[in-house]
Amino acid sequence: MSEFRQVGGRIGAEIKGVDPNELPLEEINEALLTHKALIFRGANLDEEGQLRFARRFGALTKAHPTVPSVEGRPEILPVDRAEGIRANVWHTDVTFVRTPPKLSTLRALVVPPYGGNTLIANAAAAYRDLPEQLREFADRLWAIHTNAYDYALPRTNTQEAIEYRRTFTSRRYQTAHPVVRVHPESGERGLFIGGFAQKIVGLSASESRDILRILQAYVTRPENILRVQWNPGDLVLFDNRITQHYAPDDYGDLPRVLHRVTVAGDVPVGVTGETSYIVEGDDAAHYTPVQAA
Repeated sequence: MSEFRQVGGRIGAEIKGVDPNELPLEEINEALLTHKALIFRGANLDEEGQLRFARRFGALTKAHPTVPSVEGRPEILPVDRAEGIRANVWHTDVTFVRTPPKLSTLRALVVPPYGGNTLIANAAAAYRDLPEQLREFADRLWAIHTNAYDYALPRTNTQEAIEYRRTFTSRRYQTAHPVVRVHPESGERGLFIGGFAQKIVGLSASESRDILRILQAYVTRPENILRVQWNPGDLVLFDNRITQHYAPDDYGDLPRVLHRVTVAGDVPVGVTGETSYIVEGDDAAHYTPVQAA
């Protein structure tokens, strides 16, 4: 039986030199629920291998609600700095739709000789760190998540970068999610916010910014963060329901190419049992299989 080695005090475990498609699914899922993010060092999967691995956890989403996929691979999103776009903002993948992905997989194809890491944060640990009064306050809050904000700003005002921004917001989405989400498998509570969360329901923009800033500061405490230093062939799996991630823009004009495949998720549920609801846009059925709460 293989063993995952814990690599962070609060988040992260890794395993080396094994094909993740050969590991028992129950073992992987148990490790994921415990550690929130798993690194498969030297997995060396190709596109078919990554798709096969992700499908073990459920139906796949398309690559993105608005951004094109790898040519001929509708479920694979290229994460490529060549367009001058850097998503160096803490976020959880695609929370602007009602059914964000359950899990995300990232596979390293080309990595720079320095920098280009991925940071992943444990949102459950962040929730536990909150003072009791702040936890009770957060339990009652709802936030509007949207793709119509400066999530991926171009480094240069090139025509390609302008077009990317236009594509990213070509369909506008706003969804209200509970600020504290109950994990559907573990029952843990986690702060479900990040960059796409732009406004607290019922509060002004300035009040929302202040509250989200306070809560987000707990997510990004150093003790809650795993830093993934990539090698070509590595695969990372993280639980999109209870983590955030960030890709620091610290590698200049060096090439960096990852491929992302995400597993379709369910409708987030808050501590009172209420579920997320659409404010603007549709149910993104073209992107993800829609599941009831």
